[in-house]
Amino acid sequence: MRIGELARRTGVSERSLRYYEQQGLLLAHRTPGGHREYPEAAVDRVVHIQELFAAGLNSRTIQKLLPCMRDADGGPNEVATPRLVEELTAQRERIDRMIADLLRSRDVLDEVIAGASGRAKAASEATSEAEAAAEAAEAA
Repeated sequence: MRIGELARRTGVSERSLRYYEQQGLLLAHRTPGGHREYPEAAVDRVVHIQELFAAGLNSRTIQKLLPCMRDADGGPNEVATPRLVEELTAQRERIDRMIADLLRSRDVLDEVIAGASGRAKAASEATSEAEAAAEAAEAA
């Protein structure tokens, strides 16, 4: 498939696909006219690349990791080195720390929302009471 179709099927820009190729993350064959041609498996490869970027990995780490991943054909790719496993473990720990930080931030925000909601409710009740008192005074 050509680069435009790969971009359409994966939701990744052609520019990003060219970058992936420059970084050695994605391989394309060239036609005699110089056009890029990608195999069907490139769709799954691009999805894997996107997932790894979303996890916060850089292209150098992704380049080392991709050969270790199973592709859609189910073929085993067991090229992981102890060093790569250490790097990936460190990345996972970094992600765990980020998740913990986000959970703490969410808890603080929940407390602020609860406090603000309580103050807003109290203010609303006070306004209602004042309006009721004013209506009663007018009626009298």
